[in-house]
Amino acid sequence: MKKLTGSFRFTQWDPWLIISQIITIQCVLYFTLGLWLAVLGSMVGDTRTLDHIFQYHELQVRDAGGRMVIFSFILNALVGAGLLWYVVERTKLCMDFSSTWHFIHLVICWFYNGTFPTSISWWLLNIVCATIMCVCGEFLCLRSELKAIPLSLGPKTDL
Repeated sequence: MKKLTGSFRFTQWDPWLIISQIITIQCVLYFTLGLWLAVLGSMVGDTRTLDHIFQYHELQVRDAGGRMVIFSFILNALVGAGLLWYVVERTKLCMDFSSTWHFIHLVICWFYNGTFPTSISWWLLNIVCATIMCVCGEFLCLRSELKAIPLSLGPKTDL
């Protein structure tokens, strides 16, 4: 007999589900970031390379290419919020998954550049994007979690 704990959903530790969600979010967000960079890069006439995603010096507001990279990351954070809503579906897990994506991105950038990121613009952009992804994802998930639950499945009868 299961004991009722007062929780809304029955949750159970499922590491394979969590790992698959992390991998899904990583893959989809890097794919959409590449798409944003390709679309916006073609608009400003900038060449597209992996450096736009992983190099620290690409994040600058002085030229159109740097602004395009920054705008792509911000748009991708909004895509990430929708992805959290679709894949994770839990308000309380949005910060965990948003932080995980950005931490893995930090590790990949560190490996790609060979040095730890010291650029203030890189840190500010990633903090802003993590915040946008987390807050908007929480908003979307909360709206879904707070939908009314129908109590009757049969036709309505007046008594």
